[in-house]
Amino acid sequence: MPELQQNKNEFYITFSSFQTLKFHRTDLFSINCGMKCTWIKYIPLVLGIMVFISCKNKNTTPVADNANPVFTSDPRLKKITDQIIGSPTDAALYFERGRILYKLRYDSLALKDYKTASSLDTNQAQYYSAVGDMLFENKDINGSIEWIKKAIRKNPEDPHAHLKIAKLFLCLKDFKGTFSEINIALRHNPHIAEGYFLKGMVYKDMKDTAQAMSSFETARQEDPEYSDAIIQLGLLYSAKNDPIALKYLDDAYLKDTMDVMPIFARGEYFQKRGEDAKAKEEFKKCIMRNGHYVQAYFNMGYILMQEDSFEKSFRQYDIATKVSPLNAAAYFNRGLCNEMLNKPKEALADYRQSHHLDTAYDKPKEALQRLGLK
Repeated sequence: MPELQQNKNEFYITFSSFQTLKFHRTDLFSINCGMKCTWIKYIPLVLGIMVFISCKNKNTTPVADNANPVFTSDPRLKKITDQIIGSPTDAALYFERGRILYKLRYDSLALKDYKTASSLDTNQAQYYSAVGDMLFENKDINGSIEWIKKAIRKNPEDPHAHLKIAKLFLCLKDFKGTFSEINIALRHNPHIAEGYFLKGMVYKDMKDTAQAMSSFETARQEDPEYSDAIIQLGLLYSAKNDPIALKYLDDAYLKDTMDVMPIFARGEYFQKRGEDAKAKEEFKKCIMRNGHYVQAYFNMGYILMQEDSFEKSFRQYDIATKVSPLNAAAYFNRGLCNEMLNKPKEALADYRQSHHLDTAYDKPKEALQRLGLK
């Protein structure tokens, strides 16, 4: 069991299989792994750590609602949903549908399917790991660790569970701990592409581009269909302003057409080069294929704002507030458009909503001060 030592401002946790970690109570953390995962920020670390100490093991199984219209919105989803209706106790089918839903960014539905799979077949550690991974990427660190613990209890040598722990260490910028967990996973399975991918993410975080690219290439060699590694290669070449980036991004999209990240990244490539017309075309493609990809609305809105097309820019940010109603930046940017359109009342409402959603976000506070309000 982990041991917790603490004083007024610091606490230390010693794990049986990890090193001792020291945290200050005010530590906050964030992660941007370039995966389908979003920025994690402002979550007190103690919430995640205490779950390691907890022995509670709640397991509520959601009831699958196969009548949800989302399940017929995509041919792949409809096909596997029909199979589930025919075999409603087949855990593997729920797990596979969860993977498709995750790719399409229906996270809450994917999570339900993963949990259903884990309840139907309690011997599959990978089902528990999948739940933990999704909770982690959606900022529920304490819930994530609980499910990872379940996976490890089912199979202490489960490489996927160790890779989830590696992600946690990567989040903490504890690169030594990250490498340690990756190496445990690779000892059990030296051909698991995700292990090399996470090594690449560590090197990328360490600004060692050459080692990062080498690791991503190794991940691709182990699994030629591992699109996340190909995307990262595309992003690194894009950062060098190398046109070969487009080839990698195209390849990644062809390997997984449910993931529009490569299309968005193509748009960013053109945007950085000042080729705004091409960038807008890519962002439009991204939105057409996945209307929930909120960052595409942001980038499109920004370009339109730079072109003084404030009405069109407003429409992009307005959609963003509907796609992501808790996104403070979406309301701020919509407010900025309203201000430029000489609609101070609407601008004030947006700035206030933005500030309400994220009081640490400085831009709406500055805007309110600029307008003589608080």
